[in-house]
Amino acid sequence: MTSRSDTVLTPERILDTAEEVLRRFGPAKATVLDVARSLGVSHGSVYRHFPSKTALRDAVAERWLARVSTPLAAIAAEDSPAPERLRQWLAQLGAEKRRMAREDPELFDTFHTIATQAREVVAEHLRILAAQITQIIESGVARKEFAPTDTAVAGRAVLQATARFHHPAHAVEWSDPSIDADYDAVVELVLRGLQACG
Repeated sequence: MTSRSDTVLTPERILDTAEEVLRRFGPAKATVLDVARSLGVSHGSVYRHFPSKTALRDAVAERWLARVSTPLAAIAAEDSPAPERLRQWLAQLGAEKRRMAREDPELFDTFHTIATQAREVVAEHLRILAAQITQIIESGVARKEFAPTDTAVAGRAVLQATARFHHPAHAVEWSDPSIDADYDAVVELVLRGLQACG
């Protein structure tokens, strides 16, 4: 027999609760049963939406990473000059990751742990980010703001070159007093490398 709780159970509600459970217990101890208990449903009800603990964790990681990539997509699609847009995109990526780490460090660490385990989800996230940079570079090449280049290779390279400022593995470095100056220097170097000669 289906309870009232089961009838209003949605993937979003499960993911909201899973985030809270992960915050409370940490990724090592949180279980699907804990999520089901918090929702007041059977664990079978959760499994109807997410067939395994791994699937649920992957969905949590995917949603967390989408909070980063979705606003960046809007920047990539703007019609402003490509150098200015790339600078804005990189600044937004770094600022959002730093904000998450600063405002809720425990949850940030939890999400980083989960994302590290969700390799396919992370690979897709990195593909999305690189594609957004590629989109910006392509428009810059078309407008002769950037030199002709293999834009897909350049997109991946820019993401890798700036990893220190947005990859969670470097979070411990983000409180370094020199981080902003280092960031500015790297971005200037990247932009100079992309810009058309003469």
